[in-house]
Amino acid sequence: MDKTEGDREVDAKTKWAEDRTDWAEDRTLLANERTFAGWMRTGMAALAVAIGLKAVFGEFQPTWVAKAVASVFILGALLIFAASAHEARKAQARISSHDAEAQSTRRMLALAVLLSFGGLATGAILWLL
Repeated sequence: MDKTEGDREVDAKTKWAEDRTDWAEDRTLLANERTFAGWMRTGMAALAVAIGLKAVFGEFQPTWVAKAVASVFILGALLIFAASAHEARKAQARISSHDAEAQSTRRMLALAVLLSFGGLATGAILWLL
């Protein structure tokens, strides 16, 4: 049974193919969110390594060496947070949402900024210890 949509006929197979394409875009959109979450976890792991280095190095002398090594991991975490927010925003701008409800890019950016401030605070505390 054919229907007309504007100036073209749409049969059931065409409609089904278009639906599958729409669902594929929705899956890609959700995969983008999972990728963002994965990068957030990776950044948090880098912060955990920085904190763990303080425990491992303990009373290492000179203390600035241990703090500098921990700072490398904190800097890495900050770069991960910034890059993941940027890439998630770029990907979400390219993908159309059909049935899936995507997280807003503002929410992703807010989370990345919040975790970045936490990373900076962690670095400040490590340097003050």
